[in-house]
Amino acid sequence: MAGLTIRNLKKAYGSVQVMHGVDLDIEDGEFVVFVGPSGCGKSTLLRMIAGLEEITSGDVSIGDKVVNDVDPSKRGVAMVFQTYALYPHMSVYKNMSFGLKQIKTPPDEIDRRVKEAAEVLQINDYLDRSPRNLSGGQRQRVAIGRAIVRDPEVFLFDEPLSNLDAALRVQTRLEIARLHERLGATMIYVTHDQVEAMTLADKIVVLRDGRIEQVGSPLELYERPKNAFVAQFIGSPKMNFFQPADMAENAQPPRALGGDDFIGIRPEHLRVCDPERAIVSGKIELVEQLGEYALVHMTGPQGADFIVKMEHAPTEPKGTILYFDAKPELVHYFDNTTQQRVDS
Repeated sequence: MAGLTIRNLKKAYGSVQVMHGVDLDIEDGEFVVFVGPSGCGKSTLLRMIAGLEEITSGDVSIGDKVVNDVDPSKRGVAMVFQTYALYPHMSVYKNMSFGLKQIKTPPDEIDRRVKEAAEVLQINDYLDRSPRNLSGGQRQRVAIGRAIVRDPEVFLFDEPLSNLDAALRVQTRLEIARLHERLGATMIYVTHDQVEAMTLADKIVVLRDGRIEQVGSPLELYERPKNAFVAQFIGSPKMNFFQPADMAENAQPPRALGGDDFIGIRPEHLRVCDPERAIVSGKIELVEQLGEYALVHMTGPQGADFIVKMEHAPTEPKGTILYFDAKPELVHYFDNTTQQRVDS
């Protein structure tokens, strides 16, 4: 296995610059997740690492070797795509062994690797089946098995769960986490689903418009987002933002707001309180009952919408005014001009 280093990586299509000097260090054995909105460059960055996308400038190093000009098949990476890309006319065993046959791996070694991978992924009973006789989750495990048998230095996953239904996504996500723990391999995983990122990653890389906004552990990004974009992208429902005019009458936030500051409070951190202690207030517009909790959609006095996540739905009718505060350490401050975090 090996770590990975990216230095000043840029990508342009003609005059259009899509990656703007990305720098990133990934340690040996880390599980790193790239997240960001559609078009942010996360899949492009992954494909540049894999060698499937030409690098305009900068360097990608796997271990201590710069691989910019190395053929994808010789980079020591294995990629699992969004689509399973299995050969429909081949059995599971043949799908998993095909790449090894192409590089003339001895038959005994091929058999050992395929059976070991099948054991890890619990698909031993499917080796003689064709892909059409497998469920979506089983096909994805075959695609992962095809990557495992190559014994790569780095695994690359490009939104591998997006074609699965909700229940299968949860199950397969758990299997990928167990696979990482068992193999101890370096893994890079692209997703637009921040729940996947939070549950799988050792380290999350948040991208926007071809630039890295923040790199850190899931908890670090949740508790101390570097800017307003990361604050709203990480966490579900997204963080509420309040300008000074949106705050409750006589509000006393944990610290005084600067002239160009605004605050952010996550829906799960707002607490119902008495009017004299309130930071914000609003009237009930809609209540979403989700079983274990309720999402209460509110509208503030100045028309700002925000969400409160409650363990129990309020008993008050629609249109009722409620008041909220939050623990001081759970109130975030941002600069209106730069959108960057402001620390006291």
